[in-house]
Amino acid sequence: MTPVSDPSSFSTVSKCATKHLNLIYHVDFDKRVLKGKVALTLEVLEDKFSSLTLDSKDLKIFKVSANGQAAQFEVGTKHKSKGSPLEITLPFELSRYCHKLVLGQHVIVEIEYETSPSATALQWLTPTQTVGKKHPYLFSQCQATHCRSMIPCQDSPSVKHTYYAQVSVPKELVALMSALHDGQVPDPSDSSRVIYRFRQPVPMPSYLIAIVVGALESREIGPRSRVWSEKENVDEAAFEFSETETMLKTAESLAGPYVWGQYDLLVMPPSFPYGGMENPCLTFVTPTVLAGDKSLAGVIAHEISHSWTGNLVTNRNWEHFWLNEGHTVYIERMIARCMESEHLRQFKGIGGWKELQESVNQFGANNVLTNLVPNLHEVDTDEAFSSVPYEKGFALLYHLEELLGGPEVFMGFVKSYIQLFAYGTVTTEEWKNYLFTYFKDKVDILNKVDWNAWMHTPGMAPVKPKYDTTMADACTALCQRWVKAKEEDLASFTEEDVKKLNSPQLIEFMALLLQEEPLPLSHVKKMQEVYQLNSVKNAEVRFRWLRICVRAHWEEAVPLALKMATEQGRMKFTRPLFKEVYNFSKYSDKALNTFKENRGALHPVTAMLVAKDLKING
Repeated sequence: MTPVSDPSSFSTVSKCATKHLNLIYHVDFDKRVLKGKVALTLEVLEDKFSSLTLDSKDLKIFKVSANGQAAQFEVGTKHKSKGSPLEITLPFELSRYCHKLVLGQHVIVEIEYETSPSATALQWLTPTQTVGKKHPYLFSQCQATHCRSMIPCQDSPSVKHTYYAQVSVPKELVALMSALHDGQVPDPSDSSRVIYRFRQPVPMPSYLIAIVVGALESREIGPRSRVWSEKENVDEAAFEFSETETMLKTAESLAGPYVWGQYDLLVMPPSFPYGGMENPCLTFVTPTVLAGDKSLAGVIAHEISHSWTGNLVTNRNWEHFWLNEGHTVYIERMIARCMESEHLRQFKGIGGWKELQESVNQFGANNVLTNLVPNLHEVDTDEAFSSVPYEKGFALLYHLEELLGGPEVFMGFVKSYIQLFAYGTVTTEEWKNYLFTYFKDKVDILNKVDWNAWMHTPGMAPVKPKYDTTMADACTALCQRWVKAKEEDLASFTEEDVKKLNSPQLIEFMALLLQEEPLPLSHVKKMQEVYQLNSVKNAEVRFRWLRICVRAHWEEAVPLALKMATEQGRMKFTRPLFKEVYNFSKYSDKALNTFKENRGALHPVTAMLVAKDLKING
């Protein structure tokens, strides 16, 4: 494994590597902190090893010891996005080899510390911010570089380790982690609390450590799956995700055995900033996918696919994020192909290309953050996040699939790549070298690919895939009818137009309208009259519909758009909705004031990015 420096981390991954992490947490809802102790088992990778650097962010460090002996430590200067280096000097020196045997020496570094109430990994919710309104709630989101605000650690995906944890919480609440349950016991130091124990025997990077504490219930939805949420929507969630085991089995048939044991789902509070987060054993998912008809459960196929690409084979640093996401989108769409049809996979490819166009337009076609492999030196990974690694990555893999012999042939490569790099980490260069090795009889084809244009050039992918448009044609036709319609044509539209479209097609129809010039207000009002879109529950439809309305300057839609932007905090919806209202000049101030009033209820990362979108300083 070639050492690749991680521009997003301070930790000395070339000197030592964490092999195991033992966590003890006391969850304090009053102070909004985790009081804790972590023991890192580190393998020494150099001779005369006597100091190391860990990542930390806004942590109060009380005490550090190494193999039980007090160790000196210093918290370095705080960096604007990376946090602070935690410099530790050991009271002894270790070497890479022990007694001439090729055995790496190990050291256990133990740190007593407390998190900050403003830790970027953690969101503390008051009872009123939950569905049940009775109990507080805590959840974490460590990807990409926020684990360091929860645990002093080597916060780089290049380091993988197992972990064990004990978490003390008020006994009316339940704690869950990205690990297997290992029982629970009363807290011996406080009879009003209980200690939950967890073990994660599969090595994984720090960004996949996750914790949630709340008034949670669960339902069994398969032989290795439960769905967890507050009791108010646990049955709804169990219905929505009833196909989880079928998706898991389909993924195993494509990518190999599922190694994580349990695959549970947790429906998050509305402020959760992402569609889903692939925490091992416990996928976090936004409540905005509860559409009532399973039409948005594809998010689960994506998170399941991460069990292989991302969790089992991991990008070595965040510049290679496309290796996680491009392959995951590829497998997710192969699951759709197996469970539904090749037409659906093609249709999802068309939608993905549009999402890529939106990201490129947003960043600007010359912005290096639209490179498939961006340079992240001095770049905040949160600000670099977009659909580029997902959709430009997928477009590359789909292009290679077409060049090299079709889906079965290329999926054979993906499965082999997973087997080769399983339990490890990988860079783009290593991925590409293996691609050339695997297809050694097709090297002449691979040499014709413009790798520099794909990997290191900003803007759209250099080759636009030719997708089958069977499912998309109806959406395009209806979109064009509306775009070209004169006032006198409006009477020709009826509810039958959309009755013929399934849920993904309705979303695509809206997405196409958003790529056109804003429709006249009369058209949008007519659309509501015949299609009744204000009453659609599907969040993907509603989000696009409200943007169409605000763009047409339909003033009645403004409060609805701001309501959706603040009632849930999924960045995919919240950021564009705020921007749309802000760009309607009459309501710019309304957008700003609504954001300021609701800022405290949004996830810290969401709040930071919306503030940037609305040009608010500080």
